[in-house]
Amino acid sequence: MANWMIDSFASSELKERFVPDLCSMSKIASYCLTEAGAGSDAGSLKTKAIKNGDHYIVNGTKSFISGGGYSDVYVTMVRTGDDSASGISTLLIEKDTPGLSFGAQEKKMGWNSQPTAQVIFEDCKVPAENIIGSEGDGFKIAMKGLDGGRLNIAACSLGTAQFAFEKAVEYAGDREQFGKKIQDFQSIQFKLADMATELEASRLMLRDAANKVDENTPDKTKAAAMAKRFVTDMSFKIVNEALQIHGGYGYLKDYPLERNLRDVRVHQILEGTNEIMNVIISREILKENR
Repeated sequence: MANWMIDSFASSELKERFVPDLCSMSKIASYCLTEAGAGSDAGSLKTKAIKNGDHYIVNGTKSFISGGGYSDVYVTMVRTGDDSASGISTLLIEKDTPGLSFGAQEKKMGWNSQPTAQVIFEDCKVPAENIIGSEGDGFKIAMKGLDGGRLNIAACSLGTAQFAFEKAVEYAGDREQFGKKIQDFQSIQFKLADMATELEASRLMLRDAANKVDENTPDKTKAAAMAKRFVTDMSFKIVNEALQIHGGYGYLKDYPLERNLRDVRVHQILEGTNEIMNVIISREILKENR
């Protein structure tokens, strides 16, 4: 997502410096928007960047940053103007920039294979040429980036749900109770039927939304929000049902279901909570009435 933002909105010089390494994954980028007091209300962010000659001096703290402390590049939303959304700009900040530091790694319920930490700016001196787009473009760039980010999260959910579903089918064919395999009980059969149907509906919705984002259709933002909300909700439900089919074994760390459940839960929060997805969807539906 961060690489897409650089490639779509940055200067030719920045693209040449960063995009090849990010595409080859010899370097990794993080997206820095969220703050302690600016989560769902991202437009209220406080991290400040003051222009001083040919540099910006950045002060503030970003929270819950994926890759914090490990990534090489931080695509960061900062306030260069007034308190409105139009006062936000985007800076590309490299890991070794003086004044950039990181908090301790967060101790999370899931996603424990991925680093997450605060990104801290204390009089961080960033070359003015590292601005992505123009001053005041930052909020628009951040929101456009999130269309793709929401599809990424939906895809992560879908893959986890597919894995959990396959494990549930396998287990139902192996486990025996009351003298027969549990797959022969109608309650299990109906659970699997619901899970398969929800998986297929999620996959189709996600692919449709991805196509709309690729084609830059007018309804791409609504489609991405709908896919993110629906797919992450359904995927959590599917994983939870897969764990239930495993019974007590599903709750043990000897089986993968408990990790799947912990990992997939955060997808209903990341890249905008699912409640915010409903705000976006309804806004897009009703904007023609205004």
